[in-house]
Amino acid sequence: MAAQTEESDCAREQTKAEQDVDQVRQRAGRDQQRLDSGAVTSPKDLENLQREIASLAKRQGDLEDVVLEVMERRESAQERVAELTERVGAVQGKIDDATARRDAAVEELDGEVASVTKEREVVAGSVPDDLLKLYDKLREQQGGVGAAKLYQRSCQGCRQELAITELSEIRSTAPDTVVRCENCRRILVRTADSGL
Repeated sequence: MAAQTEESDCAREQTKAEQDVDQVRQRAGRDQQRLDSGAVTSPKDLENLQREIASLAKRQGDLEDVVLEVMERRESAQERVAELTERVGAVQGKIDDATARRDAAVEELDGEVASVTKEREVVAGSVPDDLLKLYDKLREQQGGVGAAKLYQRSCQGCRQELAITELSEIRSTAPDTVVRCENCRRILVRTADSGL
């Protein structure tokens, strides 16, 4: 935006400088015509007219130098605008690519959530209501994890190793009995790797 503003300011400045050069050129042309026409006969007026033409030529040269300097600044500003526009385009391309990847990932996650939700409904239908209520209550209390695997005598929910007395009690209970971790109170899922 700043580069575009600088370029448009230079364009305005160049237009004004060119108009100033044209005005001086036209005035010098009129004076030269008067001089060439022979309408001015007084030596003093002729001398004044020649001095004015010389002064206008110097002024025109100075103004043309200003025009050139402004044109160089404008060209530099145009190059900067082109460079920045290209960079903005490249960054926008990266943003568009990242947005497309994000949207695809969200769509994939939504599909996984729908699939897992259906699977959970099927499994939840086979679990007794009181156990499901306990699990949901624990899951809410424990940050989304209501049951944890008992792996090599450790609860995988709180990562604490169970005491020998706890392990003995768990060993002596029936396989379908619900047992809970003494530390985090999550439901313990027993497997062949539980270390019982």
